[in-house]
Amino acid sequence: MKLHYLPPQDHPVHRVAEAPAACNTTELLAALVGGPRQIEIAEELLRQFGSLRAIVHTSIEEIAGTIRGIGMQTAARLISALELGKRLATEIEAPKPGIHCPKDIADLVQYEMGMLEQEELWVLLLNTRNRVIDIHKLYRGTKNQSTVLVGEIFRQAVRRNAAAVVVCHNHPSNIVDPSPEDIALTRAIVEAGKLLDIQALDHLILGRTRWVSLKERKLGFS
Repeated sequence: MKLHYLPPQDHPVHRVAEAPAACNTTELLAALVGGPRQIEIAEELLRQFGSLRAIVHTSIEEIAGTIRGIGMQTAARLISALELGKRLATEIEAPKPGIHCPKDIADLVQYEMGMLEQEELWVLLLNTRNRVIDIHKLYRGTKNQSTVLVGEIFRQAVRRNAAAVVVCHNHPSNIVDPSPEDIALTRAIVEAGKLLDIQALDHLILGRTRWVSLKERKLGFS
């Protein structure tokens, strides 16, 4: 006869099954870790890495090599669950969100972009009612006017028949002051958009907790 293990009432798996929203971070991590020492291991994870944000940016090998009781398979399960949570938080569902002001843009992308550890440049494609058609992640790594090809910014916009674009890039330092290169790039994007009849609606620089709109500051926009 095959026996089935039933966790006790205060077991993390039982608590997650009953009311996941009521569980604390340690209990949720423990349910993913599993095993007889899951609470202790979950506490050690948070103690070693400090936050979920830090864990999601840690390699599977480092987690398995740092935390006793976590192997490669469990580490992969942890990273997969955290990545799914990140994607769920940033998923764009119908109806597509509308862009009416710079804050709408920041609300849409800052959570994910603020977590990035290196610079990325994203292009939001908008329809004639300024609703988001798609978000195209274009560049990764430090960018400047010489490395960013303005034509690439509009390539997907032309393919998708977008009426407007919004350019966003992040500063992992959380310092969001526009550089002369940021302003020059913005000016080039605006001018290219005029030639293609695709409006460059704004260019946002985002940090973890701050953001700035170059359109609001009239930098690169005539």
